[in-house]
Amino acid sequence: MGKYFGTDGFRGEANVNLTVEHAYKVGRFLGWYYGQRAKKTADNPEGRCRVAIGKDTRRSSYMFEYSLVAGLTASGADVYLLHVTTTPSVSYVVRTEEFDCGIMISASHNPYYDNGIKVINGKGEKLEEDVIVEIERYLDGEMEELPFALKDAIGRTTDYAAGRNRYIGYLISIATRSFKGKKVALDCANGSASAIAKNVFDALGAETHVINNHPNGLNINTDCGSTHIHVLQDYVKESGCDVGFAYDGDADRCIAVDENGSVVDGDLILYICGKYMKEIGTLRNNTVVTTIMSNFGLYKAFDREGISYEKTAVGDKYVYENMSQYGNCLGGEQSGHIIFSKHATTGDGILTSLKVMEVMLEKKETLGKLASEVEILPQVLKNVRVKDKKEAQDDPAVQAEVAKATETLGADGRILLRQSGTEPVVRVMVEAPTTEQCEMLVDQVIEVMKAQGHVL
Repeated sequence: MGKYFGTDGFRGEANVNLTVEHAYKVGRFLGWYYGQRAKKTADNPEGRCRVAIGKDTRRSSYMFEYSLVAGLTASGADVYLLHVTTTPSVSYVVRTEEFDCGIMISASHNPYYDNGIKVINGKGEKLEEDVIVEIERYLDGEMEELPFALKDAIGRTTDYAAGRNRYIGYLISIATRSFKGKKVALDCANGSASAIAKNVFDALGAETHVINNHPNGLNINTDCGSTHIHVLQDYVKESGCDVGFAYDGDADRCIAVDENGSVVDGDLILYICGKYMKEIGTLRNNTVVTTIMSNFGLYKAFDREGISYEKTAVGDKYVYENMSQYGNCLGGEQSGHIIFSKHATTGDGILTSLKVMEVMLEKKETLGKLASEVEILPQVLKNVRVKDKKEAQDDPAVQAEVAKATETLGADGRILLRQSGTEPVVRVMVEAPTTEQCEMLVDQVIEVMKAQGHVL
């Protein structure tokens, strides 16, 4: 991770550690960088740099959009505005319509006052590290000032809502069966999914019930969406739905709820889809890519089904790198970032919903029955806001407490400390035979962090 860019872009509190000046300079650099590499084509005879921009529903997203556009056009790039849309839709438009790069303005599952700049390369993948290094050099004034475009070389801005509509059509085309007769609840987190998800499920014939789809700029992720799954759980039970799907702010995550109101997280989705894909012969390499945060119970279930698995660092970026390198076609995270490489190059919450629906319909089973085949080991994860992530994690006293917990657990569980790639947070996770033991060991580590003065 760099000084500004983490595992999922440049993220921070709007106008505090992510400012309009930062956005303007990111735009200036990207317009210049891709402008040097733009090629003349039949659709682009002038060889101009073309950049697609999407945003989520945060109040500050408009501010950053305008600032990025100013920087990009000042460097000579033509900008196409997708308006409020999802991160995976930006990726889809960029890779299918020959854009030089794409930008998504979002802080994903973070509160409304945070925001972020995610940059996507021309293949629809997350930006290469070497380009990120150059952006950070420019942000820190370590490069010569970039030239401004002049006269007719100055960039233009185009309304491109049509690109988002094409993505909606693409999602609809992926479904293998009608959803008629299925009562489906969608929690749109007052975010990007509000502009897309209902259209897709309605078009496929579902009886669609949507909650938290009235964004006002301040309510994105507030007691709703994939990070507050209890809201959807209650709704599914009270409304008698067959299934529910909750998204995060930019809809690249999906957490499901079965007909009983039980949570079906990313690990269970990987199992359900992986087992089905193996049965129909589409699970390439007979392998599913997971992260080190996945539950032991998932691996036991995969072993039982004869499915191989990989483990990567946490972050859908690392999952996709593994999939791309080894040709694997299914991967994801417990948090709900699921990648189906046949259809997408990023996690896609709405696509994930469609693939779960496919398994339910093709196998004629409830989601609860499909998920019941995995026995999940109790797991407790707590996020600790700290002054300095690295100092808190590397503190000798903290590490000694972790070693003590590891010895206590033996072969019956594990403890994991991990720095967030997007927030000033250290995540403390324990898996153990009982939830009580998980809670106790997590709290003991957090108490040491507090005693050492790391906790905010």
